[in-house]
Amino acid sequence: MLREKQLVDTIDVRIRFSEVDSIGIVWHGNFVKYMEDGRESFGRTFGLGYLDMFDQNLLTPIVKMEINYKMQVKYGEELVIETSYRNCAAAKIILDYRIFRKSDSALVLTATTTQVFLNKEGILELANPAFYLAWKARNGIEHQLS
Repeated sequence: MLREKQLVDTIDVRIRFSEVDSIGIVWHGNFVKYMEDGRESFGRTFGLGYLDMFDQNLLTPIVKMEINYKMQVKYGEELVIETSYRNCAAAKIILDYRIFRKSDSALVLTATTTQVFLNKEGILELANPAFYLAWKARNGIEHQLS
């Protein structure tokens, strides 16, 4: 059995003062921004960024997000955002996230986002776009038929 290539990207971020609440911990909504940082870094690393898709006349809105908070983090701490690609047959992009506190590698959060493909008129693409299939092939990702 062929083992599929795993696409994983990491990026570090430092928690800024504007991201914490009155008791000095990161406000939960800011983790969505950290995931965006991870998604953008993943896109730059693997050629699946927003502008890459826009150049193909595609938009990729997030239609589902699941977040599991594990522990609090505070102002000044550094985080490591790990973003990994999850293959599926459907015309969508699924990314998994693990966020760690850099100082002790403690797991802070796990999450998943699902993005779909829309053409520039906003119509849902039900089949995988040729651009996406070519991207999978270039990155050693086997296209699943079921």
